[in-house]
Amino acid sequence: MDDNYQECTRCVMDTTDPQIFFDDDGVCNHCHHFDSVTKKNWFPNEDGAKRLEIILKRIREEGKGNEYDCIIGLSGGVDSSYLALKVKQWNMRPLVVHVDAGWNSELAIANIEKIVKHCNYDLHTHVMNWEDMRELQLAYLRSGVSNQDVPQDHAFFASMYHFAKKNKIKYIFSGGNIATESVFPRAWHGSAMDALNLRAIHKKYGSRRLQSYKTISFFQYYIYYPLVKGMRTILPLNYLPYNKSVAVAELQAEIGWREYGRKHGESIFTKLFQNYVLPRRFGYDKRRPHFSSLILSGQMTREEAINRLAESLYDPRELNMDIDYMCKKLRISREEFEHYMEEPRRYYTDFANWDRYYSALKNIQTLYHKISGKQLKAYS
Repeated sequence: MDDNYQECTRCVMDTTDPQIFFDDDGVCNHCHHFDSVTKKNWFPNEDGAKRLEIILKRIREEGKGNEYDCIIGLSGGVDSSYLALKVKQWNMRPLVVHVDAGWNSELAIANIEKIVKHCNYDLHTHVMNWEDMRELQLAYLRSGVSNQDVPQDHAFFASMYHFAKKNKIKYIFSGGNIATESVFPRAWHGSAMDALNLRAIHKKYGSRRLQSYKTISFFQYYIYYPLVKGMRTILPLNYLPYNKSVAVAELQAEIGWREYGRKHGESIFTKLFQNYVLPRRFGYDKRRPHFSSLILSGQMTREEAINRLAESLYDPRELNMDIDYMCKKLRISREEFEHYMEEPRRYYTDFANWDRYYSALKNIQTLYHKISGKQLKAYS
């Protein structure tokens, strides 16, 4: 282990995050940021329930006369599944969208069907052009950047906005939440929404033009949709005492939802990427920020997290099967895959990206806040 290695004394984030730093007690900046910034947007109490009801009431009123008053992206994972169940209980009328990027596990498909049937939702499944997805994912493998999930993630979020616009829906409900996702080491990778970065990586490492893959631009994401079209992304789980184990139990009892055994197990590619490619090639263990988030939200002790981290990320037989499946689906040999694993590591900043535009926008937001006293946000 590196002589300079250090692990936070409160959570389990460590120096695999190159931008981490610690106070005199060994507590990291992620913990301090949670205490001083993140917690201000987290309301797992009666105040949150009141705030949420005000938001939901406004959305219901604005949606009168329309077929749908909100839109939900449903992956089949715990967060989006639980949100879909709660939205039904709140008497909302969502358009439910699932983006099939070609990597759904059979269990994910079964879970999605159970949710939609139980809630009697309209489900629109957008099946991505597989040759486009294959082209992009191979480009990302060749590039050596750490976030191999960008081709899927960007497609998911871009599709949500395009569907919302097409159906004249202003409110996008997201299962993103502070309780389980508050810790995020930004040095590990850039934004999945950065279409400039995606195109630059594809231009350098792709082999053909994309046929129908739709992106969302910086202007659309940060200015056109929220400021011109008035669209807002709502994070309802931040207004609930959201506990992952309780959510799983409720999903199991209500609809017979079944667990995947690991985070993001609903996608075969994401499972392999996060639990094998990322730790092997970059030394990043995504369990660390996830467990740290649970520690900070009181859902896990540090001792429990340390014990869980000691467990193997993959069963060897399952790993071999998943690699073989991925290689077959991407139409590459096992030797080619291993070659990609040994290529030099690169970072998203080695390619064109929107960071400078984002910094400029944050400066404008800060200036607007100083002048008007109001926050300029696209999120609830």
